[in-house]
Amino acid sequence: MDLIRGGLVPYAEALAWQRRLVAARSAGEVPDTLLLLEHPPTITLGVRADPAHVLLSAEQLAGRGLALVASDRGGDVTYHAPGQLVGYPVLKLSHHGADLGRYVRTLEEVIIRTLADYGLVGERVAGLTGVWVHGGTAKICALGVRLSASGVTSHGFALNVAPDLAGFAQIVPCGISDRAVTSLEALLGTAPALVDVEQRVLAHFCALFGVTCEPRDTPS
Repeated sequence: MDLIRGGLVPYAEALAWQRRLVAARSAGEVPDTLLLLEHPPTITLGVRADPAHVLLSAEQLAGRGLALVASDRGGDVTYHAPGQLVGYPVLKLSHHGADLGRYVRTLEEVIIRTLADYGLVGERVAGLTGVWVHGGTAKICALGVRLSASGVTSHGFALNVAPDLAGFAQIVPCGISDRAVTSLEALLGTAPALVDVEQRVLAHFCALFGVTCEPRDTPS
């Protein structure tokens, strides 16, 4: 797979990258690609999002410099911010088991193994997507994916390493009001270096998907 480390990328720009990559992958012009990056403070609405789960008015969003973007990923409302490691695999699903549910569970397993590297127990919650801790009472990683008509994935995971967790108070995260949101920093008492977390996520991703990743430049 190609590996693109994008740094801090506005959500709308990363969405455009994914759409170009999906089209190119569908046409057989590029290999599978993994995007790893961060976003500025942004609230995104998935295809099943309830707008009422955004707790701020348009004026308040503008006053806080928060972008609000409609996304074509699955799921409800999500918050992105620096300090969150975001991964967007753009891959031909037929080459990786051809089972969307299994694919999502594998992405969760990447995060669960990464948390284990830090001595933390990541968990799944029946009926919900993502990775949780503390008996399923707090989410540390949100997942939302899309599968194109040609069978190419986009979107992916957002692992909270050390974002400002206060930002999640501006939404009902993933439409779930009775569970908390946490981060590696909150659980460990100190923030691990994002580059270290990225390397661990990448290692587990490559192992679980049976691939190697070759760095390349950001999409033009």
